[in-house]
Amino acid sequence: MKVHLTDRSDLRRAMWGVNIMERRSALRSTIVACALALLVIVNVVARAAAASQDDDLKALQKLDTDYQRAVEQNDTQTMARILADDFILVLGDGQVSTKADLLKDAASGQTKYEHQVDSDRTIRVWGDAAVITAKLWATGLEDGKQVDYYMWFSDTYVRTPKGWSYVFGQASLSLPGKPKRSAH
Repeated sequence: MKVHLTDRSDLRRAMWGVNIMERRSALRSTIVACALALLVIVNVVARAAAASQDDDLKALQKLDTDYQRAVEQNDTQTMARILADDFILVLGDGQVSTKADLLKDAASGQTKYEHQVDSDRTIRVWGDAAVITAKLWATGLEDGKQVDYYMWFSDTYVRTPKGWSYVFGQASLSLPGKPKRSAH
């Protein structure tokens, strides 16, 4: 069988079995379908990330509240659960405390807070690390001495296979002025 080709489109059809325009149209349709699928995937991933970010913020807020309450109540079990084994706290005067130091102090009863609540809290999350910054109002006894002060702190948490863990804290010196009394 002899094929007689009269123009280039006949040649293309003979070589490819379809018109090149039909192939281009099919390719465009495939590209559009892939682009739409990619947009859907990106949207789903972005929504999941936003939900995960919200979950992280809620979990960290709860941990911070639970930790402040545990300190207020000298609840060493809750403190031990939240604090990392290699935890370090640096106070504004340069004093450094470990997890063991804080648990020992809480167990001794030398420190008893009537009020240990933070305000002006911000929580920032970067992947598996987070920093909570807040102003703390503390009243009660520290080493047997009456205290009533505000201070700023920043607490660093890292995500572990078991959840968020409090690894580092830094606290300011007491802020000048007397705290204003309010109910907690």
